[in-house]
Amino acid sequence: MQELASGTVVDAVLRSSRALVAIAARSLAEVTDDVTLPQYRAIVVLCVRGPIAMRELADELACSASTATRLCDRLVAKGLVDRAPREGNRREVEVRATALGVDLVAAVTARRRAELEQIVEAMDPQQRPALVDALSAFAAAAGEAPDQAWAIGWDL
Repeated sequence: MQELASGTVVDAVLRSSRALVAIAARSLAEVTDDVTLPQYRAIVVLCVRGPIAMRELADELACSASTATRLCDRLVAKGLVDRAPREGNRREVEVRATALGVDLVAAVTARRRAELEQIVEAMDPQQRPALVDALSAFAAAAGEAPDQAWAIGWDL
Protein backbone atom coordinates (compact mmCIF):
# COMPACT_ATOMS: atom_id res chain seq x y z
CA MET A 1 0.00 0.00 0.00
CA GLN A 2 1.31 3.45 -0.91
CA GLU A 3 2.21 5.77 1.96
CA LEU A 4 0.58 9.21 1.86
CA ALA A 5 2.49 12.42 2.51
CA SER A 6 1.64 13.89 5.91
CA GLY A 7 0.39 17.08 4.22
CA THR A 8 -2.20 15.07 2.30
CA VAL A 9 -3.37 13.42 5.50
CA VAL A 10 -3.49 16.75 7.36
CA ASP A 11 -5.50 18.33 4.54
CA ALA A 12 -8.04 15.50 4.68
CA VAL A 13 -8.29 15.78 8.48
CA LEU A 14 -8.77 19.57 8.21
CA ARG A 15 -11.63 19.12 5.73
CA SER A 16 -13.21 16.51 7.96
CA SER A 17 -12.74 18.62 11.07
CA ARG A 18 -14.57 21.53 9.43
CA ALA A 19 -17.48 19.21 8.74
CA LEU A 20 -17.42 17.83 12.29
CA VAL A 21 -17.26 21.30 13.86
CA ALA A 22 -20.21 22.38 11.73
CA ILE A 23 -22.17 19.32 12.87
CA ALA A 24 -21.26 20.03 16.51
CA ALA A 25 -22.26 23.68 16.21
CA ARG A 26 -25.59 22.82 14.54
CA SER A 27 -26.34 20.15 17.13
CA LEU A 28 -25.66 22.51 20.00
CA ALA A 29 -27.67 25.32 18.39
CA GLU A 30 -30.64 22.98 17.91
CA VAL A 31 -30.66 22.19 21.64
CA THR A 32 -29.79 25.58 23.12
CA ASP A 33 -28.68 29.02 22.03
CA ASP A 34 -27.46 29.84 25.53
CA VAL A 35 -24.25 27.74 25.56
CA THR A 36 -21.15 28.46 23.48
CA LEU A 37 -18.96 25.75 21.98
CA PRO A 38 -16.17 26.39 24.54
CA GLN A 39 -18.71 26.17 27.37
CA TYR A 40 -20.11 22.97 25.88
CA ARG A 41 -16.61 21.50 25.59
CA ALA A 42 -16.07 22.19 29.31
CA ILE A 43 -19.27 20.32 30.20
CA VAL A 44 -18.22 17.41 27.98
CA VAL A 45 -14.82 17.28 29.73
CA LEU A 46 -16.62 17.17 33.08
CA CYS A 47 -18.90 14.38 31.86
CA VAL A 48 -15.90 12.40 30.61
CA ARG A 49 -13.59 13.00 33.56
CA GLY A 50 -16.08 13.42 36.37
CA PRO A 51 -15.48 16.00 39.10
CA ILE A 52 -12.05 17.61 38.67
CA ALA A 53 -10.08 20.51 40.07
CA MET A 54 -10.51 23.82 38.31
CA ARG A 55 -6.82 23.81 37.34
CA GLU A 56 -7.27 20.37 35.71
CA LEU A 57 -10.23 21.70 33.74
CA ALA A 58 -8.11 24.64 32.59
CA ASP A 59 -5.41 22.20 31.48
CA GLU A 60 -7.95 20.08 29.57
CA LEU A 61 -9.32 23.17 27.85
CA ALA A 62 -5.81 24.53 27.18
CA CYS A 63 -6.63 27.86 28.78
CA SER A 64 -5.59 29.84 31.83
CA ALA A 65 -7.11 29.16 35.23
CA SER A 66 -8.78 32.59 35.19
CA THR A 67 -10.40 31.86 31.80
CA ALA A 68 -11.67 28.50 33.09
CA THR A 69 -13.01 30.21 36.20
CA ARG A 70 -14.91 32.83 34.16
CA LEU A 71 -16.26 30.10 31.88
CA CYS A 72 -17.43 28.13 34.93
CA ASP A 73 -18.98 31.27 36.45
CA ARG A 74 -21.27 31.39 33.41
CA LEU A 75 -22.00 27.65 33.53
CA VAL A 76 -22.81 27.78 37.26
CA ALA A 77 -25.22 30.66 36.59
CA LYS A 78 -26.92 28.49 33.94
CA GLY A 79 -27.15 25.53 36.32
CA LEU A 80 -24.96 23.32 34.12
CA VAL A 81 -22.01 22.88 36.50
CA ASP A 82 -21.42 23.04 40.24
CA ARG A 83 -18.22 23.89 42.03
CA ALA A 84 -17.17 23.59 45.62
CA PRO A 85 -14.01 23.47 47.70
CA ARG A 86 -12.25 20.15 47.12
CA GLU A 87 -12.50 17.62 49.92
CA GLY A 88 -9.12 17.30 51.61
CA ASN A 89 -7.82 20.58 50.15
CA ARG A 90 -10.24 23.46 50.66
CA ARG A 91 -7.96 25.83 48.73
CA GLU A 92 -8.70 23.89 45.52
CA VAL A 93 -12.01 24.23 43.73
CA GLU A 94 -13.64 21.12 42.29
CA VAL A 95 -16.00 21.38 39.33
CA ARG A 96 -18.63 18.87 38.20
CA ALA A 97 -21.43 18.69 35.65
CA THR A 98 -24.92 18.94 37.12
CA ALA A 99 -27.79 16.70 36.04
CA LEU A 100 -28.88 19.55 33.74
CA GLY A 101 -25.39 19.65 32.21
CA VAL A 102 -25.39 15.88 31.70
CA ASP A 103 -28.84 16.12 30.07
CA LEU A 104 -27.57 18.86 27.74
CA VAL A 105 -24.64 16.71 26.62
CA ALA A 106 -27.00 13.76 26.07
CA ALA A 107 -29.37 15.86 23.94
CA VAL A 108 -26.60 17.39 21.84
CA THR A 109 -24.95 13.99 21.41
CA ALA A 110 -28.24 12.49 20.22
CA ARG A 111 -28.61 15.21 17.58
CA ARG A 112 -24.98 14.82 16.48
CA ARG A 113 -25.39 11.06 16.27
CA ALA A 114 -28.49 11.43 14.07
CA GLU A 115 -26.71 13.76 11.64
CA LEU A 116 -23.60 11.60 11.57
CA GLU A 117 -25.72 8.53 10.86
CA GLN A 118 -27.13 10.27 7.78
CA ILE A 119 -23.64 11.09 6.54
CA VAL A 120 -22.35 7.56 7.15
CA GLU A 121 -25.38 6.13 5.34
CA ALA A 122 -24.45 8.27 2.31
CA MET A 123 -20.96 6.68 2.23
CA ASP A 124 -20.03 3.55 0.31
CA PRO A 125 -20.55 0.69 2.80
CA GLN A 126 -17.21 -0.83 1.78
CA GLN A 127 -15.39 2.33 2.96
CA ARG A 128 -16.92 2.29 6.45
CA PRO A 129 -14.50 -0.22 8.08
CA ALA A 130 -11.51 1.86 6.98
CA LEU A 131 -13.22 4.98 8.35
CA VAL A 132 -13.78 3.31 11.72
CA ASP A 133 -10.13 2.24 11.89
CA ALA A 134 -8.80 5.65 10.85
CA LEU A 135 -11.04 7.69 13.14
CA SER A 136 -10.44 5.35 16.09
CA ALA A 137 -6.68 5.71 15.64
CA PHE A 138 -7.01 9.48 15.28
CA ALA A 139 -9.13 9.82 18.44
CA ALA A 140 -6.73 7.61 20.40
CA ALA A 141 -3.74 9.67 19.24
CA ALA A 142 -5.60 12.83 20.31
CA GLY A 143 -6.28 11.34 23.75
CA GLU A 144 -10.06 11.16 23.42
CA ALA A 145 -11.82 8.58 25.55
CA PRO A 146 -13.92 6.04 23.64
CA ASP A 147 -17.69 6.55 24.00
CA GLN A 148 -18.05 3.44 26.12
CA ALA A 149 -15.48 4.82 28.60
CA TRP A 150 -18.04 7.34 29.85
CA ALA A 151 -21.73 6.98 30.15
CA ILE A 152 -24.29 9.73 30.36
CA GLY A 153 -26.84 9.12 33.03
CA TRP A 154 -24.88 8.34 36.17
CA ASP A 155 -26.21 9.68 39.47
CA LEU A 156 -24.83 13.08 40.44
